[in-house]
Amino acid sequence: MGFLMPVGVIAIRMSHREACGRRLKILFYVHSISQQMLSVLLSTAGAVMSIKNFNNSFDNHHQRIGVGLYGMVWLQALIGFLRPRRGSKGRGLWFFVHWITGTAVSLLGIVNVYTGLQAYHQKTSRRIHIWTIVFTTEVSFIIFFYLFQDKWDYIHKQGVILEPLRPTHQVISPGEKQKGSTTESC
Repeated sequence: MGFLMPVGVIAIRMSHREACGRRLKILFYVHSISQQMLSVLLSTAGAVMSIKNFNNSFDNHHQRIGVGLYGMVWLQALIGFLRPRRGSKGRGLWFFVHWITGTAVSLLGIVNVYTGLQAYHQKTSRRIHIWTIVFTTEVSFIIFFYLFQDKWDYIHKQGVILEPLRPTHQVISPGEKQKGSTTESC
């Protein structure tokens, strides 16, 4: 939950900038496999292990959130499989529901990892400090990458990355300068 769901979100966000059909399909399959297949399988395996091996009195937040997440993961997979074709009447509503459900599953999954670490510490009295640091580092990296994706095109257009600004030696008439300054949007 704390890794596969955010990876799937990042993969599908990367696909919006992709023009190559082959890479677009690869990103879509990374999204589908990481979120729909692996998340459903792993959450089902976790639920089965929990039922078989642990006290399921639902007296802690991790178990309660986990039950809700389990249902939401299956709902998200079902919504993903029922995806209407682009341009069809229900595509906008489908996208909104899929996006809201996926965002909720990702955020609740991250929260549930932290509550699971706390529940593990309370049950076993073992230290969880290193796991908390590792997971926080991972989540921070994913958030940074997620936010950086929004600004990549802007940074690229500004010439900050990959294309340093180069002076031009063109002579521009005053009339052309005025035209250029009115159409620029800085």
